[in-house]
Amino acid sequence: MNWILFLLMFGLMIYGVYAIYSATWMIPGQRFWKSQIVWILAALPVFFIISLVDYRWIRLGAVPCYVLGVVGLIAVLLWGERRYGAQCWLNLGFVNVQPSQFAVLAGIMTIAVYLEATKKISPVLRILGCGAIVGAPWLLILVEPDLGMCIVWAPMVIALLFVGEIPKRWLIAMIIVGVAMVPLIVNLALKPYQYARITSFVNPYLDPQGNGWNIIQSLTAIGSGGFYGKGFKASNTLNELGFLPTTIKHNDFIFAVLGEQHGFLGGILLIAALGLLLLTGLYIAMKAEDGLGQLLAVGIVMLIFTYTFLNLGMTISITPITGLPLPLISYGGSFLMMILFGLGILQSVWIHRKAAR
Repeated sequence: MNWILFLLMFGLMIYGVYAIYSATWMIPGQRFWKSQIVWILAALPVFFIISLVDYRWIRLGAVPCYVLGVVGLIAVLLWGERRYGAQCWLNLGFVNVQPSQFAVLAGIMTIAVYLEATKKISPVLRILGCGAIVGAPWLLILVEPDLGMCIVWAPMVIALLFVGEIPKRWLIAMIIVGVAMVPLIVNLALKPYQYARITSFVNPYLDPQGNGWNIIQSLTAIGSGGFYGKGFKASNTLNELGFLPTTIKHNDFIFAVLGEQHGFLGGILLIAALGLLLLTGLYIAMKAEDGLGQLLAVGIVMLIFTYTFLNLGMTISITPITGLPLPLISYGGSFLMMILFGLGILQSVWIHRKAAR
């Protein structure tokens, strides 16, 4: 095993339990941190099983996983629960899941298999094939609507196409077309509350008591932490006084809580740990001895990076609020399961790299 990857993953999960507790300890009857421990215990066996199974099984399992992901997205549109203006959650009776999270992981596997199997055909056909794979789940997620998950797909697909040896001129052309389509998507596809998130990102003080409230309080909390922070359970924190959003401060805005408690130093150490996890993933991609392993590793690294960048970005107002959690730190069972499934694939690429010879 790559023990650096495992220790970083495990350490960040334990720190995540602490972070969730520190964000919610003042809420009467809260049990989020205990639930997160249960999810860790459930997700770790998945990680070890996926790690020990040769990742080449994905050649057989990618399409069934992809179909299951699309079915899940259709099911959530028919029977899902609506939260915060989007119908993203599916109640399975014993647990609530977000099918879009598993769909993007299935998308990585399917695109990796496709690109590895089509090296000898035209780049245009390969790009069109990837577009067809992405199209169905992306449109279903857009209908929910879940802007954050729609954004997650873009850098992941570009990274896979780059590693899949698509000529750079085609990638540049795709990026230009994608950027040009942003205004069209904003005008035609975004709901009013999503549009308000964008305007509040540009200037949160246009609506400081409404759509700009979360950004303003997050910036204030992180800024007030100074260099060393106010400390754990400090009585004068915005978190304890209730200024940070109670319903999402243990997932979407967990970094604002940590920034206030542990300051710039604590924030930098957390970012460094996440960065080292990503660099370890890239090292595994470099050591992969076949195209499939390299594609899978890069796709998963880019997925985790995108979640991390967008989550941290929205708390310090460099990206719009997208409602995406922070990998291994934020509260969320199905999200944690998806991340550990992906890290299990990454570990499998490392464990079975010599078998490719």
